Amino acid sequence: MVDYSVWDHIEVSDDEDETHPNIDTASLFRWRHQARVERMEEAQKEREEYEKGNTDVKRKLGECQKKLNELVVAETDDAKKEIEKLHSELKQLKREEKDWDKKGNQLKKKEKSTPWNVDTLSKEGFSKSIFNVSSESNDPETDEDKEKKHKTFVGKYEKQVKHFGMLSRWDDSQKYLSDNPQLVCEETANYLVIWCIDLEVEEKHALMGQVAHQTIVMQFILELAKSLKVDPRACFRQFFTKIKTADKQYVEAFNDELEAFKERVRGRAQARIEKAMKEYEEEERQKRMGPGGLDPVEVYENLPTEMKNCFDAKDIQLLQDVISKMDPTEAKYHMQRCIDSGLWIPNAKAAEEEGEKNTGEEDPVYEEVKKEATEEK
Repeated sequence: MVDYSVWDHIEVSDDEDETHPNIDTASLFRWRHQARVERMEEAQKEREEYEKGNTDVKRKLGECQKKLNELVVAETDDAKKEIEKLHSELKQLKREEKDWDKKGNQLKKKEKSTPWNVDTLSKEGFSKSIFNVSSESNDPETDEDKEKKHKTFVGKYEKQVKHFGMLSRWDDSQKYLSDNPQLVCEETANYLVIWCIDLEVEEKHALMGQVAHQTIVMQFILELAKSLKVDPRACFRQFFTKIKTADKQYVEAFNDELEAFKERVRGRAQARIEKAMKEYEEEERQKRMGPGGLDPVEVYENLPTEMKNCFDAKDIQLLQDVISKMDPTEAKYHMQRCIDSGLWIPNAKAAEEEGEKNTGEEDPVYEEVKKEATEEK
């Protein structure tokens, strides 16, 4: 036969009883609830004190018994005195243990007689929910894997991502993501970032600002998903709800991040332009290189002023006169650099007549000039 007596002492819900019309029902229910909560807290505190005290006395009892067993083996005068002291302490601890056991029995009776209520009728069966999702590898993605994943995504959804980047109204963005939930991911944010930099390099500043806005929208959704530990596709509506209700603090954070992002884009674009300019200049420099591996522009900039004037005027006779007046070692140094850079081709006329290019194997012209100058003297 089933014993239903356990249901005789149940404390009903705080708001279940009917009350007199003159009584403030809401306040009465609130007071009842507060009184019940305080009783439960007091009972919990009493239970914790009992468990702590009972545990402590049992621990001390064990330690005392252990010391006593060790001293019994010693059989010295000091040991005997200590044994007597420990016997006395052991008796005291055993009395305390009995007191705690008695208190424990009383506590069990008290808890058994306490009426059940809405908080104690049932207990939590499961403390977590488990979703049947596909398991992912614990191995981190390599850069090669990420690049491959990004290329696949862009090849498949580039048109949709660009359409999202051109939207400006909150409702339009939310509806488009609802229709295309596959876009709510890291790859979309990455594509939009690169697109922003490309637009800034092309000096399409207004369009860059528009796409930057949508980039921050996607990044905020991804950050919200991380904080909630959910799939981004499951929480993007929460972002739009927050931003459309004009939560001042949230809107300010969004705008601050948008301005900071646009500044970073400008910096990245400027760095890319400078890099491209350097690469172009280096390419042009390589094209200018003379047969000896020297840049004619650099060689020209380092020539003495008198020799620069000769090259500017394209006056060979003037150049010969200037060389004849220079220190032979300095003249040879500068002329050799002119030959190695292609600024000066020795015996150019003879080379033209023979249809061949002289690579500097013959003596430079300035040596012939010196000989002519000597003969004149």
